[in-house]
Formats: sequence, C-alpha cells, structure tokens
Amino acid sequence: MAIDIAFRRKAVRTLLNDIGCYVLCDLNGVPVYVGQSTDGIRARVNRHLTSARSDIIANRQIDVWEIAFVWAFPVTNRDDIASVEASLFHAFHPKSALMNGKIPPKLAKKIRPPKPAQVVQVMSDAEIAEKLDPALRLPRQAEHYSQIVSHFLAVKNSKEIAGAIQAHFERLQRYHQQLLGLAVDIEEGKEK
Repeated sequence: MAIDIAFRRKAVRTLLNDIGCYVLCDLNGVPVYVGQSTDGIRARVNRHLTSARSDIIANRQIDVWEIAFVWAFPVTNRDDIASVEASLFHAFHPKSALMNGKIPPKLAKKIRPPKPAQVVQVMSDAEIAEKLDPALRLPRQAEHYSQIVSHFLAVKNSKEIAGAIQAHFERLQRYHQQLLGLAVDIEEGKEK
C-alpha cells in the first residue's frame, strides 16, 4: 500500500512549529527516531517525511512507510533542546533500539522525559491496519534492511549507520516472528 500523501500532508500541517524535539513512531506507536529542531518541529518533520534534505532518509536510517505518529516536545529556551533530546533518546532506546545516527550523550543527572505536548497521527487508521499485516510489513522492512546494509557497504561505513542497521535487524526479527505466527499446520489444516 502506498502512503496516503494527502492525509499525511494535512496531518503534518497540524504539528506545532515551535523549536524543540520530536519523536517519529512506527505503525505500533513505538519510537524509531528522536530528533531536534531549531527551525520548527513541523518544518523538520515535514522534511523527514517528504525526504527533502533529510540525512536520516538519505542514509536509509528510517523508512517513512513505517512512520504513523509524531510526538512533539516544544521548548521555550533553545538551550534546553539538547537535554530534552538526550532524555527522550535514553528513555526510549533501551526499550526498542532507535534509528538515530548521532547518539546524544547521557546526561549527568537523569531527567525524566517530558510527556509530548502533541501527538499527531500522520497515517490513516485504514493505512495503519493494512500495513500491520506481517505479509506486507516483513517483506517491506527486509527490503529496507537490504538498502541500509548496501548503503553502509558502498557509501557510508560509520558507527552511526551500523547502529541503525542493528536497530532494523532487531525490528526485522520481531516482524519475522509475527509472520511465523500466521503459519498453518498443513496436515491437519489447523492454525498453529
């Protein structure tokens, strides 16, 4: 299924455009990337989702096909952006590996990450439901995994890309298990 561009554009226009941080989340609402913006959250997220001038897209770190939700964390003081980004990254990364290229340093004092000021669904419910099908999701993400590995080998061999490869591999294993859960016992004609 193709991305419903009209739905996505309309949804992205509702995002806050304050400076701050944002989290891109997958079809299940699981964070895949934490970023920051000093020129406006909406503008930065729009560049990611349209592949316009976005390193994480150029380096194959994220697949916009998977991005269904955006969480916005505006700040009033530009000096707070780095600490908010670090607190978000280090809160989410241990639960499900993030695709970030640059890993923010851990803060000297652990800060509880804030709650998002805004959560925007950038994909319709129908599109999410269709894409959650393991028969669609696994092949798509296997293809994306192949692309990031090729990019790593031919274009940009870096620890940042290697970290994104590892994160994709972990996600691919989950999708693989979901697909195997659909297996049917051929002899008895019953689902396992």
